[in-house]
Amino acid sequence: MSLADRALAPDPLDLLPPAPAFALTSTDLTDGEPLSLAQVHGSAGGQDVSPQLSWSGFPAETASFVISCYDPDAPTGSGFWHWTLVDVPASVTELATGAASGDLSGLPAGAYHVACDWGTKNYGGAAPPAGDRPHRYVFVVHAVDVPKLEINDAVSPAVVGFNLAFHTLARGVLRATYQR
Repeated sequence: MSLADRALAPDPLDLLPPAPAFALTSTDLTDGEPLSLAQVHGSAGGQDVSPQLSWSGFPAETASFVISCYDPDAPTGSGFWHWTLVDVPASVTELATGAASGDLSGLPAGAYHVACDWGTKNYGGAAPPAGDRPHRYVFVVHAVDVPKLEINDAVSPAVVGFNLAFHTLARGVLRATYQR
């Protein structure tokens, strides 16, 4: 079996209900460009450092945010969730570099992680199979219409995504790539 023989996965946002866009920027990521080693998983020679993110222009009725990073190109049939941070207060418009890494002391009060597909409750960096095509990493800040999703930290990122289908007001998106 060759990984090169598989079809390109669709952009995951194309499969969701449409939502207006707002600005998402980063000092650590450039839209359409490769991730730095800081945002790569330790097993692939990286540091697992969550990127700095800033957002603005979201709807006034935003009550909270959910932040996620997803790789649709992972050869799993279901992609790979690298990060899901839930219940970020609406007053927060930035996460510092490393806020979702290490001891997690940089997280806003009340926000929590659900386990990424690495099995950890933090940002888990990119680690596509060596020799595979470039993988896409879709970083999204979801503006949410409720202050807290009615879930807990034991659910999967898919359950968070299901809830977001009913509560997303708008999205800020950055797409990065990585290849080994």
